[in-house]
Amino acid sequence: MSDDSFIREVDEELRSDQMKSIWKRFGKYIIGIAVLIVVGTGAFRGYEYWTKSEASRSGDAFLAALNLAREGKQYEALTALRELEKDGYGSYPALARMRAATVLADAGDNDAAISDFSTIGSDSSVPAAVRDIARIRAAYLLVDSGSYDDVSVQVESISGADNPMRHSAREALGLAAWKAGELTQARQWFEQIVGDTGVPAGITQRAQMMLDIIAASGNAGQQS
Repeated sequence: MSDDSFIREVDEELRSDQMKSIWKRFGKYIIGIAVLIVVGTGAFRGYEYWTKSEASRSGDAFLAALNLAREGKQYEALTALRELEKDGYGSYPALARMRAATVLADAGDNDAAISDFSTIGSDSSVPAAVRDIARIRAAYLLVDSGSYDDVSVQVESISGADNPMRHSAREALGLAAWKAGELTQARQWFEQIVGDTGVPAGITQRAQMMLDIIAASGNAGQQS
């Protein structure tokens, strides 16, 4: 036997003895880690399947509620949406709350709709963008049924230059001021819309129309 062969055999024997020693000392831990990896992988796959199933179920329920509303079945749609508010998955409860308030508004129950939109708008658990939209919806309804102060409570805080919903907020405030006879204040809000960049064309056109109406009245400068 050559020296190289002898050295290799000794080395292999030593490694074998080391492995036996390691297994004797740490074998149960190695098995435990392997079991944890298998269980963890299975749990992750199970959770992944569950989330997809829940999202799919909530999505189907939301679409079914929308179809009921389109068919004019307001009570059934509202019932389905309230159920989704309670047990929906992910963002669907917030969407269901918004749609339920819209169903109430479409049914002519403005007070209940305003109350729901206002509640959503002040709920910190709802995404900020959804809260702002809810405030805008409440404000537009309040233009008809509330005071300027009521509208202001809803949307003046989101009428600043850094808020993407500022154009709608300013329009609601301008309309509420105009309805209250505060023409100077109304003109200021509409001028902010017309002088801003990136405003949706429809809002700009409506704001300019309101400015023309105020100018035609001839007394905007005399109002507080």
